[in-house]
Amino acid sequence: MDWQAENVKIWANTRSFLENDNFKNKRDGVKSRKYWKFFANLLKLFTFGLKFLGAYKKAYDKALNVKTNIIELEYNNLPEQFDGFKILHLTDLHIDIAPNVDKKIIEAITDLDYDICLMTGDYRNSEYGSFKAIKKPLTNLVNHIKAKDGIIATLGNHDTYLMVDFFESIGIKVLPNQTIDIVRGNRKISITGVDDVHSYYTDQAVMALEQEINNFKIAMVHSPEIFDIAADNNYSLYLCGHTHAGQICLPKGKPLITHLYNGKEYYKGLWKYKQMYGYTSNGCGTSGIPIRINTQSEVTLFELKLKK
Repeated sequence: MDWQAENVKIWANTRSFLENDNFKNKRDGVKSRKYWKFFANLLKLFTFGLKFLGAYKKAYDKALNVKTNIIELEYNNLPEQFDGFKILHLTDLHIDIAPNVDKKIIEAITDLDYDICLMTGDYRNSEYGSFKAIKKPLTNLVNHIKAKDGIIATLGNHDTYLMVDFFESIGIKVLPNQTIDIVRGNRKISITGVDDVHSYYTDQAVMALEQEINNFKIAMVHSPEIFDIAADNNYSLYLCGHTHAGQICLPKGKPLITHLYNGKEYYKGLWKYKQMYGYTSNGCGTSGIPIRINTQSEVTLFELKLKK
């Protein structure tokens, strides 16, 4: 039996149940109700306040100003054939929250050269209902991504398992608790995609990371909340998002909310745990309302280098 194929069937059935359950399933086994609609109403009040004060347009323009962040990482265990391997990381697109989000992301990546594109979840703004609104802008974005080794994605807490067929139809390979290999000559690196662990945690996520793989390994997870499990299983790079770096922050980028249960210290930027580098992206888009205050929307380009 193909373990990974069987795992996808189990994942889809489980995800379907969890989405309809309307509870957050957390790593510690605790369940809590989702309050997205309540939170969205609070954001509407906040938006009204910003507009009343004349500060909304500046925050809106800030949200749609997508910058490119380039990071070089050196490793002793990187196969020589992958020296200079480049990864375009996109996360938290929320591509239907405002007009032209797709075009702003395209502008940021147009002149970049990369081998693979990794997307780590949250493609729509709502947590519920139809995802029809993301189809046109996401297809447009995919048509502008020129990745030699393809586009790989995982899902976030705003996404539904029903998106997978659409993603596959436009050329995005979804990894729900699966691993694939990228080959150069006689060497490989392995990329493991893990389903969202913020609202839809299951032990399948842990099992995906615990596979016995001896290659250089990269973990794709929507949030940093299982950073320790990845590091304990010898992953070298952990890519995630979810937090938007706070999105609406106090001066100097101090977040009011990170929406994290674990790994709160890794809510933003480059970090290291044991032997593993991690990166929590600010995200391309915004959630709830299309504004940013004291944070920056970003796409991230990583270049992996063999330490000399």
